[in-house]
Amino acid sequence: MTMHDVIVIGGGSAGYAAARMAQEAGADVAIVDRGPLGGLCILRGCMPTKTILRSSEISSLIRRAGEFGLASIPAKADLAAIIARKDRLVREFAEDRIKALHDPRFTLYEERATFRSPQELQVGRHVLSAKAFIIATGSVPSRIPIPGLEEAGYLTSDELLDLKDQPASLLVLGGGPVATELAQFYQRIGTAVTLIQRATHVHSHLDEDLAGPVETRFREEGMAVCTGAKLQRFTKAGALRTAHCEQGGREQQASAEVVLQALGRRPNIDGLNLEAAQVQVQNGRLLVNGEMRTSQPHIFAVGDAADVHNVVHEAILQGEIAAYNAVHPQRPSRRLDNRLVCEVIFTDPQVATVGLTEKACRKQDVSYLAAAHPFDDHGKALCLGERHGHVKLLCRPKTGELLGAHIVGPEAGELIHELIAVLYYHGTVQDLLRIPHYHPTLAEIFTYPAEALAAQLG
Repeated sequence: MTMHDVIVIGGGSAGYAAARMAQEAGADVAIVDRGPLGGLCILRGCMPTKTILRSSEISSLIRRAGEFGLASIPAKADLAAIIARKDRLVREFAEDRIKALHDPRFTLYEERATFRSPQELQVGRHVLSAKAFIIATGSVPSRIPIPGLEEAGYLTSDELLDLKDQPASLLVLGGGPVATELAQFYQRIGTAVTLIQRATHVHSHLDEDLAGPVETRFREEGMAVCTGAKLQRFTKAGALRTAHCEQGGREQQASAEVVLQALGRRPNIDGLNLEAAQVQVQNGRLLVNGEMRTSQPHIFAVGDAADVHNVVHEAILQGEIAAYNAVHPQRPSRRLDNRLVCEVIFTDPQVATVGLTEKACRKQDVSYLAAAHPFDDHGKALCLGERHGHVKLLCRPKTGELLGAHIVGPEAGELIHELIAVLYYHGTVQDLLRIPHYHPTLAEIFTYPAEALAAQLG
């Protein structure tokens, strides 16, 4: 048996962050990752999707050339070339992570990990023990039981990212970030896309007004967006797969060559034998507290495996929190702070949020004031030809302290960082007004809802 201070299971963003912090604190750290090495963000998530989205963004701009007084030229997509570019960049990103994992500061085991007990792991032919374990195994696509879907056949985002032969038509199941980003990518490169969403709007975890401009743009680009549609069953005839839905009390049908099943992901914990570790699992999910501890205080879970906030910067923070708590059991524990949770969805228009939504305020019974301003009434946005969307601020009614900030519109993923900084320092709408905003810029749009809110404060 081999003993380590900390064993990290998984070498992605969360796992590597945990391993690095634990090692820097003086711990003997082992990383167990059966591969392929690199992690979900690099191999199947953030980096490959944003790489291919850039191609469809350029294609969309080329088609709009006439709007800007330029001669229009045809923009024909070559999916195989787009995927080849993605693969090249992903290899480069992965090489850096693989090099870091092979650093002699760590002991790397490229094997499957299975708990034998709360204190022991079986890793290939090795039996390992540790004072603390950090589970960072990422996520896998959920399997949703819809009659006929397995028989009809479908792809998940993992497989779709490797598809080199462009389908003429695509059915996208789901309305979350993965579904909407990939749906718009395929629509823009010339595939006829139908998106089917059970909720009344895409991005159903956010306020409805953030989804409206996205759906409008999708429909303008020719996508069929079916919201409030409950999937009943699937059939297949020849090369076409058909979704049978109930929408507004009536049965509807939509057919396509390929089905993208983007109905969510779940923690990748199958095969860990968590029963032997005596770790509590509920509905396929590990139960963790703010210290990232599972029901076993010395076993932590982070990143997608913890299923708390499934975005990379949060996964890294969770890994660092878990590592600190694992290595310093005698010190006060660090805890995850949910106040600054943010998200960016890379559709066009982009969606970016930080802090509380109106939906969350109502659920938590938090009093708030809200004000918004549209991009179609903003000078720089009009210069850019970007008329879709708005910015929205939420603040406390008495003090004006920002509770949340939300953007749907051009460059939302970049713009949100000013608002994250204001929230970080517990800033107010008055502070936002005092901060200089250069003209003409997209960022100066924040001053309009800030002014409206400041006028309402007592």
